Amino acid sequence: MLVSLTIRNFALVDRAEVEFGPGLNVITGETGAGKSILIGAFGLLLGNRADKGAIRTGESSASVEAVLHLQDTETMDRLLEEHGVSPCEEGQLILRRVVRASGASQHIVNDGTVPLQVMKEIGTLLVDLHGPHDHQSLFDPKFQLDLLDAYGRHPDELQSYADAYRALRDLQRRREALEGPQEGVAEQIDLLSYRIGELEEANLDAGEEAAVLKEHQTQANAQEIRRLGGEIAAALMESEGAAFDALAVAQRALDELTRLMPDTEEWKQEAESAAIQIQELYRTIQAAMDGIEGDPARLEWLDDRLATYQKMKRKYGPTVDDALARLEQSKEQLQDLSSRESRLAEIDVEIAAAQRQVNAEGKALRKKRTAAAKKLAKAVTAEIQSLGFEQGEFSVEVRETEPDASGMEDVEFGFAPNVGETMRPLRAIASSGEISRVMLATKGVLAELDRIPVLIFDEIDANIGGEMGTVVGRKLAHLSDSHQVLCITHLPQVAVFGSTHFEVSKTVRDERTYTEVTLLGSDERVEEIARMLGGKEQTSVTMDHAREMLRGMQ
Repeated sequence: MLVSLTIRNFALVDRAEVEFGPGLNVITGETGAGKSILIGAFGLLLGNRADKGAIRTGESSASVEAVLHLQDTETMDRLLEEHGVSPCEEGQLILRRVVRASGASQHIVNDGTVPLQVMKEIGTLLVDLHGPHDHQSLFDPKFQLDLLDAYGRHPDELQSYADAYRALRDLQRRREALEGPQEGVAEQIDLLSYRIGELEEANLDAGEEAAVLKEHQTQANAQEIRRLGGEIAAALMESEGAAFDALAVAQRALDELTRLMPDTEEWKQEAESAAIQIQELYRTIQAAMDGIEGDPARLEWLDDRLATYQKMKRKYGPTVDDALARLEQSKEQLQDLSSRESRLAEIDVEIAAAQRQVNAEGKALRKKRTAAAKKLAKAVTAEIQSLGFEQGEFSVEVRETEPDASGMEDVEFGFAPNVGETMRPLRAIASSGEISRVMLATKGVLAELDRIPVLIFDEIDANIGGEMGTVVGRKLAHLSDSHQVLCITHLPQVAVFGSTHFEVSKTVRDERTYTEVTLLGSDERVEEIARMLGGKEQTSVTMDHAREMLRGMQ
């Protein structure tokens, strides 16, 4: 979830620190108070263009910082690692954007500087912003296809198609390599033959490499090992005052002690056991030392063998398994080149079979997608109609395309707000109010499947009011059961559903204008709802109405 947002010297904001809560966060305020500044701040963190004109008058820079807490950081940490950025500690991710009057912009993630594109990529994973400043993954055709597949719940068909397509592409790449120009084929054959001969002569084996390393360490240190073994053997049994002799003295004393104190019989038995263990350890060490000869010829062979492994891994590795895989690959390539024409014919047969398999798996996947598209369109249409578009319709068009890694079709989400109007792609909708409500409807249906944790809605209640505002508020509250939702609203019917409520206000001090963001307590919230109901002139009627509306949400 989004934990906090800190804004410094941005537009009319001198400094604002906002700590968000889980669930539905509503943001209200009079027209012109600066609610759009928050959206602009979020836009900067999501990779929007930085305008130095947004820097507060008289300041040299502006900055926006967001702190987020992620329950699962695996995907994010992998992305950060790719760009040399520190991973999230205890689930915390910090995004910071600095805009300078000089025109330079700085993008910082977890104290590491990153390109703007990386910040955009991070934003795509974490936040969907719906409103005049759109950052909407739902407009992306690939994301639409992913959502349709998630909604359709057909992972087996997806995997079967992906496996078939991968097999086809592997064959096509082999053919492309084999079909290359005739020039240089002889050189390739010579190179492959040399490589195969070198690797086969090396006779590599991962198990043998480990054994050679172990034996080499022993042989190279044979003299020191035998010296230490001798010291241990002497201390145990051979030298004057050895452990075994000392234990024998103790055993004789224990014999006398046991006669005088029968309860010490157990001590005597433990001493006898210790003596036996010392003898066994002595024999084990002696046998091991006898097997260490320190043979110079054997050590030389081990040196040569290790050098062979290191050379082969350096050329064909980095591991023995990699080198062996390179050997098999080279044999296959040599076989292909040595019988080029016949192999081309064989591969063509294999490609034709693979294409048939792709088509079969692709059609099975298309059948699933088409059925899911009808259900998804129907479900979202019902949501849209409940949000004020009584004759509105949502569509999910599945269009046939050339096969690629994702399938043999693409998807286009569409919307028609009224009867008789042309169905338009979501990305072509001009009205931010329409866009936001369509997004709310879509995300309501896909709430459990949508992986993006933070949703921001601006102007979602444009051109609606009354009972429809209550419907929108209720749907936002339901959506906040599975996501953190931020909503800028002018409707009290929506605002009363918030679990956290902020007011944006504008003041003038010392002939300077300031925009401030305030977390409202229960009494302040009643006053703000009353203002939204009746304007600045609050009456007992509007105050009572505000209290009644808030009580109805409890």
